[in-house]
Amino acid sequence: MSAVDRTATEKTRTRYQRIAPYYDTMELMAEGRMADWRERLWSLVEGPRVLEVGVGTGKNMPYYPEDMQVTAVDLTPRMIERARRRADKLRIDVDVQLDDAQELDFDDAIFDDVVSTCVFCSVPDPLLGLEELARVTRPGGRLLMVEHVRAANELLGSVMDLVNPLAVRIMGANINRQTVENVARSPWEIERVEDLGMGGIFKLIVARKNAPAD
Repeated sequence: MSAVDRTATEKTRTRYQRIAPYYDTMELMAEGRMADWRERLWSLVEGPRVLEVGVGTGKNMPYYPEDMQVTAVDLTPRMIERARRRADKLRIDVDVQLDDAQELDFDDAIFDDVVSTCVFCSVPDPLLGLEELARVTRPGGRLLMVEHVRAANELLGSVMDLVNPLAVRIMGANINRQTVENVARSPWEIERVEDLGMGGIFKLIVARKNAPAD
């Protein structure tokens, strides 16, 4: 496993610290469609021990299934503050913690499901993050993701590559990550990938951590 790039991670934290007070407003136009995808994603969660990585301001909280033990983490203190306020407002029992997807402060194999929503566009080292999620998930546990990826259309993909540096500077997110391929290269075994919309840019990804052979 590679080491965490502290400089890149701090840049990511700083960007999201800066935009945290405006984050919900910045994404307001997209949230109508995202709400359906969030509901779909969380309907697949089995738990009972669930880790949400990149909780942000807590937009997934209204969709948490009942009778789940959810731990939600984020890299950014200001995001954590807003997530905790949302949890209080919704009266949701969730353990919200400051943590880094690339080096989680949890023991091995303690979660049944791990969930992310538009997070791995921002994790500085996505493969390291995926390895770390696998570490804290039990054998047979699952990874469930809604993520945006680089367009398969090469012309549009090239435009996304060109615009990506500006997108990262403004929003903090890479718009040209190849997250399906990254999951396939990680310890996870992909079970299915569904196109959600926007010409296949948004994907639902379900993967499983294989149990060790006897």
